[in-house]
Amino acid sequence: MSDTSGSPQPLPQHCPSPRELDDLELLLQGAMAPRDRFDDPQNPDALVTLALPEELQGQALELVDPEGLPLARMAPDGALTALTHAQYGPFRRLHLSPARAREAYAGRAWVPVDDALTTDEIDRIRRRGPVVLLALVGAGTSTLSRVALLRATLAAADALPDAVVVAVPLASHGDSDSARTADARLRDQVVATYAAGDPVWPLPERRVAPAPSDFPAAVAEVVRRDRPAPGEQGLVLFFTGLSGSGKSTLAQALMDLILEHGERSVTSLDGDVVRRNLSAGLTFSKADRETNIRRIGWVAAEISRHGGLAVCSPIAPFAQTRAEVREMVESAGGAFFLVHVATPVEECERRDRKGLYAKARRGEIPEFTGISSPYEEPDDADVRVDTTGRSIPDALDDVIRALAASGHLDLPLSSQRRLPDVADPVAPIAPTSVTPATAPTPAPTAEVTSTQATPPQVRPAPTAPTRAAQPAADDEPLSVLFVCTANVCRSPFMEFTARQMVGTSLDVASTGTHVHPGSVFDRVIGEFLPADVPQAWLKRFRSHPVSSELVEIADLVLTAEASHVERLVNDNPRAFRKIFTLGQWVETVAGSDLRGRALIEWAGDNRAPATPEQDIPDPYRRGRGPARQAAERIDELMQVALPPLVLDRNLD
Repeated sequence: MSDTSGSPQPLPQHCPSPRELDDLELLLQGAMAPRDRFDDPQNPDALVTLALPEELQGQALELVDPEGLPLARMAPDGALTALTHAQYGPFRRLHLSPARAREAYAGRAWVPVDDALTTDEIDRIRRRGPVVLLALVGAGTSTLSRVALLRATLAAADALPDAVVVAVPLASHGDSDSARTADARLRDQVVATYAAGDPVWPLPERRVAPAPSDFPAAVAEVVRRDRPAPGEQGLVLFFTGLSGSGKSTLAQALMDLILEHGERSVTSLDGDVVRRNLSAGLTFSKADRETNIRRIGWVAAEISRHGGLAVCSPIAPFAQTRAEVREMVESAGGAFFLVHVATPVEECERRDRKGLYAKARRGEIPEFTGISSPYEEPDDADVRVDTTGRSIPDALDDVIRALAASGHLDLPLSSQRRLPDVADPVAPIAPTSVTPATAPTPAPTAEVTSTQATPPQVRPAPTAPTRAAQPAADDEPLSVLFVCTANVCRSPFMEFTARQMVGTSLDVASTGTHVHPGSVFDRVIGEFLPADVPQAWLKRFRSHPVSSELVEIADLVLTAEASHVERLVNDNPRAFRKIFTLGQWVETVAGSDLRGRALIEWAGDNRAPATPEQDIPDPYRRGRGPARQAAERIDELMQVALPPLVLDRNLD
């Protein structure tokens, strides 16, 4: 193509999606041979496709990465010509073409890997001799992020006598049965291209999901960081609904409550304020409204990537754009929680605090959602709230219950919070008139900002055990250290239960393997403590991380899960004989007539195996049901675990 002066004009450019970029890399490397271009999307059996805007279809163009680097030229017939390859990115050095991989590693066995490897799987691979672990890091193939899958695979390679890692961006192309079948064939083809006649050893399909204790410690740590519990995951709370539905009011009330609760930082991305700052200049056309939502989604996804919490409250009328935001967030490792504020348009128009509906009826506002432009109701909302005739706290309770059920946030309901008395009633979301003074007004806020709650005071150290690390006298109370993950839920519950059961007959304390120092005791599981446990214990408690000194001082260490035992033993190998899960300890000492220190010494030589069935599942931020189950399980085990540790003379 050229202009009248004969100078070549630049080709139009297009940035493919992450999946399409993965496909492009493999196509250009010859890994999908004999396929050398994207499939014709008109073909019903097409799998490796490229979605192009209508104005670019049938043209020559350049395919570029998200930063505009030209990767390939595509002819009108779809033929691809490589221009360069991706230059940067974590572990880019591991991305080898089939030719380079064969040149470096010919003669080895090839093992495709799409998830973190368990100890049993690593042992199975060990028998294969020198191996190449092909980490399939393409979009959607692994439940781990790309970087985490490579880190976990490298950690597994370190545990093998002779293993190397090659990254292969083999993407998933859908969840339908036909797509899964086609993906399986493509996977076999790509792996065979890399192996080039060398043996390929696929791992057996897993029948059950592995527990944390099934992984080697280094691999388990990668998995834990990449798959945090719902309460620790980055979170995007996305409120959608018509103008005047109450979505911004509910979003602001929820944000205030989260900040009052004091455990999460919050970033507000309100629709109106985002338009004034992030999306200034955009119109209310369908295209510009979608652009505005995508901008909100991108910022929210980046917040969730780093473990933050974003509260968004745009109208977001189109299902496709909401789905794109969900994909952005989930691809970043965050959780997307959709709240549909489903107040009917008649009620929204009756409120009409901004006079927008009246202007839309007069034709002064074109493409106004609910009047002259459609609102596509979500069918994938996590909770649906109609605010008609309801107070703010009452409507917010619907959202709080759904968040608690999901495990993402555990906030008090309105009945558990101090609300205004009769002399200061709460204004309803749905006023009976259109007078602005009667409508609830959110507190002023700078929406594209982040607010951090004040952290609690840090407890300088656990209150017990505090004696010096030296041999204990036979008549001195034994010291027991209880351990869980964050030291805010299971292990302090064990500590308080033990103190209530045996008083000073045992020297007890609690700690955690992954702690934010100074956190307070979880009040949800606290509801299930015995009624005579002093509230002062709970109020004074602050979380504290485990240390080698605490493990050394303790006579016995009892944990909630086998993963905690593995972590402690790795850090304190000489203490192995005195570290048990609570369930493992109970099984070990069942039927023994020994007591006290003699029982601990005997148990160290006769320990029962630790099994997942003995673990006490983490109930933190998962609601009252899991908290009750954990509390009842702890109480049941403690009734058996503690009495043999108390000397008879201490029972008087």
